[in-house]
Amino acid sequence: MKVVILAGGYGTRFAEESENKPKPIIEIGGRPILWHIMKEYMYYGFNDFIICAGYKQNMIKKWFADYFLYNSDVTFDYRDGTNKMRIHDQHCEPWQVTVVDTGVGTMTGGRIKRIQKYIGDKPFFMTYGDGVCDVDINKLLEFHKRHGKIATLTAVMQEQQKGVLNIGGNNAVKSFREKNVNDGVPINAGYMVLNSEIFNYIDNDDTVFEREPLERLAREGELMSYIHKGFWQCMDNKREKDLLEEYINASTAPWIKWKR
Repeated sequence: MKVVILAGGYGTRFAEESENKPKPIIEIGGRPILWHIMKEYMYYGFNDFIICAGYKQNMIKKWFADYFLYNSDVTFDYRDGTNKMRIHDQHCEPWQVTVVDTGVGTMTGGRIKRIQKYIGDKPFFMTYGDGVCDVDINKLLEFHKRHGKIATLTAVMQEQQKGVLNIGGNNAVKSFREKNVNDGVPINAGYMVLNSEIFNYIDNDDTVFEREPLERLAREGELMSYIHKGFWQCMDNKREKDLLEEYINASTAPWIKWKR
């Protein structure tokens, strides 16, 4: 099952670093946050990734191009006037990574629409390239298969608000709207499971996924929420980056399950 990660935005609230690199490859604990998200999915056995790149997409491609080399023991042999390279031990994860240039100004829904040809008619995971979570991916997938709707999103309780959800008694999302400062309700944390019918809800590059597609799914009763009571944290600014670094430095990062 493929994992789609949105990694194309500007990161305008992270000007300290995002002027020079896309936010998903800003490092925490010496590795890009994108790497951390991929390791989360790998922990549950999902190793096939599609990265929806945009802003400075060449830097994401270069990072993956260099990753194998930098994590291998290599002999460079120039003795006969050529450059022969022999790989000895390599320490890379068993990933397949497709990095797609989905455009610099493309909205979130448009980015998803652009990778339709790589998905086909199968369900897929989708999340954002700027947040980490300790949600049980296998239980999330089981929940999605059980209810039979088009879309499932992971909902968490946070003081800092993203997209606000009105959730009914059966976990169906009744409505989806943008945040209000004083809201104290579940929010959309990403970590979604989507059936291929989702592409019918996206018009073009200008479609914001969190608006019309999710709002329409909610109206039609096709959007469900998986309630997560554990850890979730986005990385929108330096303060949040420092917070994630503190978890890592103290060896208490809840999302780093692969070391346990």
